[in-house]
Amino acid sequence: MELLDRITLNPKVMNGKPTIRNMRFSVAQMLELLAGGMSFQEILNDYPYIEKEDIQASLKYAALIANARTIRTLSV
Repeated sequence: MELLDRITLNPKVMNGKPTIRNMRFSVAQMLELLAGGMSFQEILNDYPYIEKEDIQASLKYAALIANARTIRTLSV
């Protein structure tokens, strides 16, 4: 599985916001945790259904969005 395959856009889950593996856990939530100073390990401990690759995928997705020249479409 490629990292970005972990980021899903589904209109039936969180109104189509980018989420992690179609769960009710958005990329924005992940980024807020990281921006708030949580380490990967703290996130993994607090959210046992999250995997390290989910965190990495969220960061990669954010980097692509921040660089408008490289935005690509994700499959629904």
